[in-house]
Amino acid sequence: MAESPNYGTPNYEMIKGWFSLTPEQDPPFWAINLMKYRAVAAYADGRETTRSGRDADDEYTPFGPLKAIGAMVAFAGDVTDQTGSDPAWDRVGIVRYPSRSAFIAMQQREDFKGKHVHKEAGMEFTIVMSCSPVWCSEGEVPAGGSYIVRVTRFADGALTPAGSSSSDPEGVRPIARFNVEGVIVGDERRWDEVRFDWVDDTALAAITASDAAAEQFTMTLRVFLDNLVSSVADAPQVG
Repeated sequence: MAESPNYGTPNYEMIKGWFSLTPEQDPPFWAINLMKYRAVAAYADGRETTRSGRDADDEYTPFGPLKAIGAMVAFAGDVTDQTGSDPAWDRVGIVRYPSRSAFIAMQQREDFKGKHVHKEAGMEFTIVMSCSPVWCSEGEVPAGGSYIVRVTRFADGALTPAGSSSSDPEGVRPIARFNVEGVIVGDERRWDEVRFDWVDDTALAAITASDAAAEQFTMTLRVFLDNLVSSVADAPQVG
């Protein structure tokens, strides 16, 4: 990561703790990214451009460095509708990293640094969360319907059990639940859980914020890459 990125504030306290982890304490984690793009990319070198922030970020996507460290692009989708907190997000993406040490090592690679200028140019703001799966479906996501993602900070003492959907209407099929270890880059807000669900079209309008939520984003996505279930099922084990 850039030492002082212009698209969010790094959580240096958490990242500092990662350096002291032993291999046995450093299993795979899922970096869940919420992305808001600039309307027009703004490069630090002042170059004139008409390209959008989204296009600049697409050029940034570091497939080579990710492959080199053993990471996997697990999920990507564009936000088509959102309720709840600000800002209004444009895209959700997930990368499974083999370890936190691998994530840190990637930041030092020259091939990664060469691409990062495009992220700086295209990204207005991002929240990147270090997450671990606590529950995942074993089946395929049905055709049709909608994919929704809910990012939640719970009121104190109001954690909802993983996989629970008691507050959801009929027609909601849970896909995956993640606990949030902490925010890697973002703002002062903390988050507790990220939920992925498939929703039948007849139930979409009935989705409401959790009664246990102190703050929540609810996003409907147009998914264009979905390896989420397999990224959990095939994750290497530590220890």
